[in-house]
Amino acid sequence: MSLLYKHVTRRALFRMDAEHAHEAGVNALALLGRLTPLCRALEAWHRLAPSWHRPVEAFGLKFPNAIGMAAGFDKNARAWPAAAALGFGHVEIGTVTALAQPGNPQPRLFRYPAEEAVINRMGFNNEGSEAVAARLAKQTGVGHRQIPLGINLGKSKITPNEQATQDYLTSFGRLADYADYVVVNVSSPNTPGLRALQDERPLRELLGALSASNRARGAMQANGKGRKPLLLKIAPDLNWPQIDAALGVIHEFGLDGIIATNTTLARPGTFANVGQAGGLSGRPLRRRSTEIVNYISRSTGGRLPIIAAGGVHDAESAGEKLDAGATLVQVYTAMIYEGPFLAAELAKAMAERQRVDIPVTG
Repeated sequence: MSLLYKHVTRRALFRMDAEHAHEAGVNALALLGRLTPLCRALEAWHRLAPSWHRPVEAFGLKFPNAIGMAAGFDKNARAWPAAAALGFGHVEIGTVTALAQPGNPQPRLFRYPAEEAVINRMGFNNEGSEAVAARLAKQTGVGHRQIPLGINLGKSKITPNEQATQDYLTSFGRLADYADYVVVNVSSPNTPGLRALQDERPLRELLGALSASNRARGAMQANGKGRKPLLLKIAPDLNWPQIDAALGVIHEFGLDGIIATNTTLARPGTFANVGQAGGLSGRPLRRRSTEIVNYISRSTGGRLPIIAAGGVHDAESAGEKLDAGATLVQVYTAMIYEGPFLAAELAKAMAERQRVDIPVTG
């Protein structure tokens, strides 16, 4: 399947503008998600044998495998019902903001095939949390899904940082009922001022308010309306003291995990002379992301679940993240270059790593 993608489908997609190709991919998966019998057949085909594979358990959820779809691909909850059919063990939609917004001016998505990288400055283009909640209300709900669904929340561009907490609370209130876990994204480089929310004082205010709202849900346990696992997504451009401060706030408010990392503003290697603004993702992010995963794992004694993202493109790079201390791994940019069934290939490879530890029964 990967050879067919690389020699036929990718060539066709790469003749298109990058964002148009992205929309074509979302539309194709949205269609697949409506073909329920085909989805179930593909899910069965990609399901890993329980005799030699353990599901991954993290923050109270069970993941059929370690590979997830990162936020950014399915911003408006249109394509995620097909994710399990592609072999994913979880999927994260968004980033979703309280207000609908068009994002930054186009063009805003750029491929770099030689480096298997992408630069984007999308700017949280999405339909807004009210519209996304209405769509999720018509889809498969919590407790009835093949794989866990995460919802990634960001700040609306026109909302000043002084009012960011209420902006996030609005989206959380609208969307938490539909999430298996919720991610607080304060690390995109494409919304002006957003990364300032990673500073200790505003981060404490934001996470404190969201944690309080989340705890208040605890008395409502039926139909997925209880407390939700809450995670923070950080930038790869933080220094070690900044990461320490973020980990301190996570510990203070009892968050359930962390995602490391978002895209980078750094321009390593051949990107030193690239003039496009925005976040860089793909292979060039691999080393820095792994360093941060390893640092967080060591700093927390391995007690904080880590979802690793950044530079995962094959079995070696996925395994590297798990060896560094990650619990789960997410991909997005690599799908552009390797095709939609990359997740199934990686999931099988990561399960093979477990196999020696699980007795085979016959």
